Amino acid sequence: MASPNVQPGQRTVGVSLKMYFTLSQTASYIAACAPLGPLALSLNVDLFIIPDFLSLTATSTSLRLEAPTIRLGAQDCFWEDSGAYTGEVSPAVLKSIGCSLVELGHAERRRLFGENDELVAKKAKAAERNGLMPLVCIGERNQGSLEEAVRECRPQIESVLEVTGEEVIFAYEPVWAIGQPAPAAPEHINSVVKELRGICGERKVRFLYGGSAGPGTFEKIKESVDGLFLGRFAHDPERFAQVVREVGA
Repeated sequence: MASPNVQPGQRTVGVSLKMYFTLSQTASYIAACAPLGPLALSLNVDLFIIPDFLSLTATSTSLRLEAPTIRLGAQDCFWEDSGAYTGEVSPAVLKSIGCSLVELGHAERRRLFGENDELVAKKAKAAERNGLMPLVCIGERNQGSLEEAVRECRPQIESVLEVTGEEVIFAYEPVWAIGQPAPAAPEHINSVVKELRGICGERKVRFLYGGSAGPGTFEKIKESVDGLFLGRFAHDPERFAQVVREVGA
């Protein structure tokens, strides 16, 4: 196993809205989350929200006016800046409308659309080239041992580190824990993430935990991770605020 690198990154909390909300629901959610900007700033927590693509422009305007310290992210991007790529989304355009990070390689995209480590790395390189921080989702497919988890996650990490040079956020999301009633066991998360940090060496990285994370999750894994990447449990602004307080405590 790699020698763990326990250097922490900035405390970070974020949420992806996936494809759950309508345009009006997203607008209401962003308005309800605006007070979290000053809260997170006071706790030195880097806070971000990732809505669907069609809501990005309106969300960017709302955050700029009401909560400028909340960062805006996108759920994916293409690996080229422009060209004849019907249906794809340019990282350059994402940057121009106010995004500062982009989620890449989520387990759903790997499973549903066949994205592999090479493709995710190309997207991470394009994101960094355009001033977007890559937020790369990693995780093992099946519940097993520490060694098996690290073996499966290693190429997911190394492929991205090989093509980037700036800070990267890795969201450790065991695929088998996504959508479950409870997150993975704290002992498993702590052990895996400590080993994954060792793989990163001296690179500046942050590790978040995702996979059914919510209120009460961070306290048990704060020795290894820098924060949480949330899904449905943060679609309630009050619970989102609770997690921000826990991570910033």
